[in-house]
Amino acid sequence: MNILLLGSGGREHALAWKIAQSPKITKLYIAPGNAGTHATGENVPLNIANFGEIKDFVIAHHITMVVVGPEAPLAAGLGDFFASDADLRPVAFVGPQKNGACLESSKDFAKAFMRRYSIPTAEYQSFTSDLQEEGRKFLQTLSPPYVLKADGLAAGKGVVILSDLQAAEAELSAMLDGKFGAAGSKVVIEEFLEGIELSVFVLTDGKNYVLLPEAKDYKRIGEGDTGPNTGGMGSVSPVPFADKTFMEKVKRQIIEPTIHGLQQENIPYKGFIFFGLMNVKGDPYVIEYNVRMGDPETESVIPRIKSDFVELLLATAQGKLDNANVEISADAAVSVMLVSRGYPDDYQKGKEITGNENSDDVLLFHAGTNHNEQGKTITAGGRVIAVTALAPTLEQAMETCYKQVENIHFEGIYFRKDIGRDLKKN
Repeated sequence: MNILLLGSGGREHALAWKIAQSPKITKLYIAPGNAGTHATGENVPLNIANFGEIKDFVIAHHITMVVVGPEAPLAAGLGDFFASDADLRPVAFVGPQKNGACLESSKDFAKAFMRRYSIPTAEYQSFTSDLQEEGRKFLQTLSPPYVLKADGLAAGKGVVILSDLQAAEAELSAMLDGKFGAAGSKVVIEEFLEGIELSVFVLTDGKNYVLLPEAKDYKRIGEGDTGPNTGGMGSVSPVPFADKTFMEKVKRQIIEPTIHGLQQENIPYKGFIFFGLMNVKGDPYVIEYNVRMGDPETESVIPRIKSDFVELLLATAQGKLDNANVEISADAAVSVMLVSRGYPDDYQKGKEITGNENSDDVLLFHAGTNHNEQGKTITAGGRVIAVTALAPTLEQAMETCYKQVENIHFEGIYFRKDIGRDLKKN
C-alpha cells in the first residue's frame, strides 16, 4: 500500500512511526512532514489546504489510503472532496466529512449534540456579538472560575478560564471583538467542572469502534498547571484512575451515545474521535470532542499499541471494525514536550538542535523541526520535540524520559519538569 499522511507535528511523527512498521506498507508519504518524519517515509511539500494539489498527488503516486492528522482539512471538507470525486472515491480515507468534523469545529454544535443525546457535559449557553449583554448576565449567574470557549478552531488556544468576574466579562468582549478571529464570532460560556482531566480515543467506522489507550495531557505552560494554555506540554498513558469501572461508564454514557447520535443524524464518520473528559468524583463528563488524535497525547498513546496500525486504519475506512481487536502494551508511556522560549506567545525559530538521537528505550517525536541548508536539525515551531519513554511503571518511564530530556539542547529550550508527577500520588 502507498499511504499519504497529512500533517507536520508530533502527532504526525508518532503516526508515521507506527504506520511505517506495518508489513502492508509499500511507500509512506508525509505532507509536509518535519525533520523527524523524514526518517519514516518521504516528506512531500504539499499544501494540505489545497485539495486539488492533494488529488493530483494521490493519483500520480497511486495512493491507496489517506490519513489526516490535523483538524483543519477535515473542517474544511477534505473528506467530502474525496467522497464526491469519482477518481478519489476508491481511496481509503481516514477522517470524518465536514458535518462530522463539526464536533470539533463548532463548540456550540458539539454541546447541542451532547444535550440531544443526554451525554454528560457542563451546562452552557452560547453568545454572539449582538448578545454580549446577555452573555455578561449569564456569567453573573455562575460561580467562579468562568470558562469561555471560542466556538471555532483556534489551534488549541481558544479556551480561557478566569477566576475574576470582571476579567471574564472583559474576555468575553475581547473574544467577540476578534481576539481569536472568526473562531470567536460565537462564544460558549459553560460552568466549571471540578475534577481531573483525561483524554479517551476511539477509531470508529460509524457503527463499530475500538478503544485506544487513554492519556492525560498537561496544557498549561507552567509547572503545577500554571500560566496560559498551550497546545500541550506533555502526556502520560495509561491514566491510573481510568480503571475498568470508570471506563465502562465512559463507554456506556459517552462513547456509545456519541456514535449512536452520529447514526441518528445520518452523519457518516470514519476516523478518530477524541473525547476530552473530566473525572468528576468518579463520573465522566465531556469537556470537548476532537475529530483527530490529540497532540501531545498521540506521542504516549501510539507507542503502547502493539497491533498493526495500518490494519486498524484500513478496517476503519472500509467499515469493518466489527472484527477488529487492539492489543495494548501494559507498559507506561511518558511524553515531555520541549518548546521554544516564549511559547505559546512569540518565539524564535532556526535554532540548532543537538543531542536529538533516539535510544533503545526513548523515542523522539519531532513537532516543530526542519533541516537547514547544511542538513542540521533546527527549530521551526513553538513545540519542538516530544520525548517519549516506555517502561513497566510510570515512575520508571518518568525517570528514563527526563534523563533523555537533559541530553537535548537548543537555544531557549524550555520544558515542564512535573509531567506525570501528580499521578504518582494516586
